[in-house]
Amino acid sequence: MEIKKIKENKKQFLPLLLLADEQEDMIDRYIDKGTMYVLDDNGIKCECVVTNEGNGILEIKNIATEPDFQGNGYGKILIDFLAEKYKKQYSVLQVGTGDSPLTVPFYQKCGFIRSHRIENFFTDHYDHPIYECGVLLKDMIYLQRKLQD
Repeated sequence: MEIKKIKENKKQFLPLLLLADEQEDMIDRYIDKGTMYVLDDNGIKCECVVTNEGNGILEIKNIATEPDFQGNGYGKILIDFLAEKYKKQYSVLQVGTGDSPLTVPFYQKCGFIRSHRIENFFTDHYDHPIYECGVLLKDMIYLQRKLQD
């Protein structure tokens, strides 16, 4: 298993990126300014894009695991890699997600706690309704994990 930093041709991972953020023009807002990593375990299993949000905050803008390999710990491995790699540069690892019964518990298991929300983010910024586990996503829920004690 190897985690690789991707510097060029990030859009080659678009099908995987679209699993976590299903509107390409939203991905275009952060893909070039973000740092991308992929987890390769006999093929790419998971990817993430992180950005510097200032004030000591590193934000996960996109993280996705190939559907056939979800539930195998790849997402957590990538998050733990980020936490270890950036713990001296940032004080907080942050992620914004929909208020979904699938994603929020995943992040909580990875050590994140709820921080704040942006009301109507999904309904205001996406050109179609987004559902996850049968739930219409409206607000963006932010969760944070401390990187420094």
